[in-house]
Amino acid sequence: MSTARATFGGGCFWCIEAPFKELAGVRAVTSGYAGGDTENPSYRAVCSGSTGHAEVVQIEYDPETVSYVDLLEVLFTVHDPTQLNRQGPDVGSQYRSAIYTHSEEQQEQAEAFIEELENEGVYDDEIVTEVEPLETFYEAEAKHQDYYERNPKQSYCTFHIPPKLDKVRHKFADRLKDQPVH
Repeated sequence: MSTARATFGGGCFWCIEAPFKELAGVRAVTSGYAGGDTENPSYRAVCSGSTGHAEVVQIEYDPETVSYVDLLEVLFTVHDPTQLNRQGPDVGSQYRSAIYTHSEEQQEQAEAFIEELENEGVYDDEIVTEVEPLETFYEAEAKHQDYYERNPKQSYCTFHIPPKLDKVRHKFADRLKDQPVH
């Protein structure tokens, strides 16, 4: 059984962690930080916008079950790639739309995927998602891991995450694990 990794930013990591955990072939989703220039950043430092990092999730997956392009499709379903440095109420460069690639193949697939969306006119506005090689991934603090699972009644979660889960469950019903995470 092979394992691959994908690293994506699409706003608050709590909001994109939960939908990816629903997919068959996804073994683990870890919230963290990437794309910045401060070593071992903390949540508070990243939220200040001073480290240059984005909140991201790193996904460990079985490429024989779920493809990298499948993961890209989910990413572009659960966030708005046309919003520069924001997603919904979350504003700042730490919430940017980003794809941090682990290989040249991922880089090419991500760029081609975005180009296809642009050519098809899927979005009214230009896609601002940055695509660049992953330099370093820093795992977020333990309290940020599995956040929605552990805090489903937290007001931010109850408002922002269920619509994303509903989109994934509807659009990718044939690619879900047997038991969706609630």
